[in-house]
Amino acid sequence: MDCAARTHSVVSTATMTSALFSKNSAHSRVFTVKCSSKNLSLDGASSGLVERPWKVADARLVLEDGSIWKAKSFGARGTQVGEVVFNTSLTGYQEIITDPSYAGQFVLMTNPHIGNTGINFDDEESMQCFLAGLVIRSLSISTSNWRCTETLGDYLAERNIMGIYDVDTRAITRRLREDGSLIGVLSTENSKSDEELLEMSRTWDIVGVDLISGVSCKSPYQWIDRTGSDWEFNDNGRNKETFNVVAYDFGIKHNILRRLASYGCKITVVPSTWPASETLKMKPDGVLFSNGPGDPSAVPYAVEAVKELIGKVPVFGICMGHQLLGQALGGKTFKMKFGHHGGNHPVRNLQNGCVEISAQNHNYAVDPESLPDGVEVTHVNLNDGSCAGLASSKMKLMSLQYHPEASPGPHDSDPVFGEFIQLMKQEKVKA
Repeated sequence: MDCAARTHSVVSTATMTSALFSKNSAHSRVFTVKCSSKNLSLDGASSGLVERPWKVADARLVLEDGSIWKAKSFGARGTQVGEVVFNTSLTGYQEIITDPSYAGQFVLMTNPHIGNTGINFDDEESMQCFLAGLVIRSLSISTSNWRCTETLGDYLAERNIMGIYDVDTRAITRRLREDGSLIGVLSTENSKSDEELLEMSRTWDIVGVDLISGVSCKSPYQWIDRTGSDWEFNDNGRNKETFNVVAYDFGIKHNILRRLASYGCKITVVPSTWPASETLKMKPDGVLFSNGPGDPSAVPYAVEAVKELIGKVPVFGICMGHQLLGQALGGKTFKMKFGHHGGNHPVRNLQNGCVEISAQNHNYAVDPESLPDGVEVTHVNLNDGSCAGLASSKMKLMSLQYHPEASPGPHDSDPVFGEFIQLMKQEKVKA
């Protein structure tokens, strides 16, 4: 009998002798059982052992608070450091991992089941992935979507992005909500000790780092693509007039550009360092300041460009653009405890009293008490009362802290693109 094939332990050749009855009994008998190891080595490397059909934990997430989370890896391998944030969206993981605003961050998905729709190249929000890594509870073992072209794991591996699964995402989320966003180190390297990884997490910081320059385009380009007819959801009363818009790329998402183009804008995208004087030479009808990653205080060059353009041309700020407008107006921004990341955040529009369910992704906010007179707070986040929108008719500006293009997310805020069109149209009439 081959005992090694039935147990996890390795047994050398042995002889077991046992009596079924007492030796003094007339019915006693003796038998021998031999167990062969078949030359199995202690490390299980012999061909006598069948490889386990399941993956074992081969990765660690070490947080700066000292907690260590064992997990299984997918995507790329290695060691990576980043800020851990949680996202409450139920769908749209592909749009999330291609959102440049996540540069330098590990995105933890609170929805447990990820990867079931695979990957398709129509849903990308940028040309590459900028996030540091992806943390999920359950990785789908199969994909089921008619547009799928490859699996999530293969997609991340090709782009050198690390991912882990089979980790308690609910416990980590509670820790982040209670303690705030934490720096973490994700590693599949056994050569690095827990102490080394912990030291890495405690010596790295995301505050004050210019992340925009790493995600912005390097030279101007024209954008012409609109929202596809199969996906268009708001084409009623669309203005037929064309408006020339300069869009500052602080980490801009493709669907922001598509929505602007669908509303009749001819768009020129420029790098984050593009001088305001060059923008004015282009004689735009309006300027968009896009979303982007990190700390607005770390990019004073962007604040100066925004400051030079305020009042000279209609401007619209989204997310990072909203924060840069706040600073350019003389206001202050601050880092939130764990930020807003998800597609289900309620926001009250103070101009019409309506509540919009919004898609959000930011760790910083504008302090409304620091803003000058003449600047109106137009939107408020109903979860925590933070400033979610600004406007000033005198200075021809408007902004939102969240993502009106909602990719992924609900479309409640899409009409704001029409409001930007009206702002530019009013200025044209004055001219």
